[in-house]
Amino acid sequence: MPSRQDILNAKILVVDDSPDNIELMEEILREEGYTDVSSTMLPEQVCPLHREHNYDLILLDLQMPGLNGFQVMKGLKEIEQGGYLPVLALTAQPSFKIAALEAGARDFISKPFDLLEVHKRIHNMLEVRLLYKELAQYSRAQQELALHDALTGLPNRRLLEDRIETALQHANRNHHKAAVMYLDLDGFKAINDTYGHAYGDEILKMVSQRLLSNSRKEDTVARLGGDEFIVLLADVHSLADAQGPAAKLVEALSEPFFINDLTLQLSTSIGISLYPDDAENVVDLISIADYALYEAKRAGKNRYCANGSAARQAALAVKPSMTPPAAAAAVAPAPELVQHR
Repeated sequence: MPSRQDILNAKILVVDDSPDNIELMEEILREEGYTDVSSTMLPEQVCPLHREHNYDLILLDLQMPGLNGFQVMKGLKEIEQGGYLPVLALTAQPSFKIAALEAGARDFISKPFDLLEVHKRIHNMLEVRLLYKELAQYSRAQQELALHDALTGLPNRRLLEDRIETALQHANRNHHKAAVMYLDLDGFKAINDTYGHAYGDEILKMVSQRLLSNSRKEDTVARLGGDEFIVLLADVHSLADAQGPAAKLVEALSEPFFINDLTLQLSTSIGISLYPDDAENVVDLISIADYALYEAKRAGKNRYCANGSAARQAALAVKPSMTPPAAAAAVAPAPELVQHR
């Protein structure tokens, strides 16, 4: 619930074509303790001002030359797409009161002003408005938590799968490819077991930052859980476009990690899959990249591996005597495509 100080600090705009009415309302608000009050006599300025300042309350006169209050509210509805119009209508016409509410105003104040009524209606409306904003902010925060990893702030699996699906659709339309790189940290369990989860968490956060700083802005870096990460590369043309970034990440994560007075060392193994060469859907691409990661681990860790059809075709380009792709195993290691350190 908003505090009284929150209410007094709310942003208020007074709109009236009469300078006397504006002066009177500003004086009423100042005496009550409101600290952020502005005004305009030009109704056409209300929407631009609200876009810029996002007022908590707009005290809006309904009868003005040029744009009247009803036309102003119509414009405000296009800005307040969340559905809550922070308008308190000011009117001397009893017949306008219901019309104002039907047009989107949350409440009205009758002219001439009754001081007690003005204070009560403004306070009540601001209380509701600020509570509405708190709930909207809480809802956004909950949505962020549902789509992001709590420890690192990276996208989680749910958001990652949506990003991959979008990347595949884009690649299909533009006749491009997309690559999925599945990463697992070598030696992380030993650090966790030796120094505790607090150090392990710091390592994971530092790994996340290294992955972000060594990836393109258009790439997605996600944490699946534990010490497993995925980097999605959109708009690539061949497997080679994923091998370079993979080698860069292997090198970046082999650098020492400095935490307090400790210098900790680990590395990463990476498995790569390519759309549409290896698979044409999200689940299979992740699964193939995961299997390639297993092959990289088995080959000695601290390296990347691609062993889908794209890797086999690249291998055939340098070894024409090898078995044709149609007769090759569904998933086979390609040693020549493993980056050794």
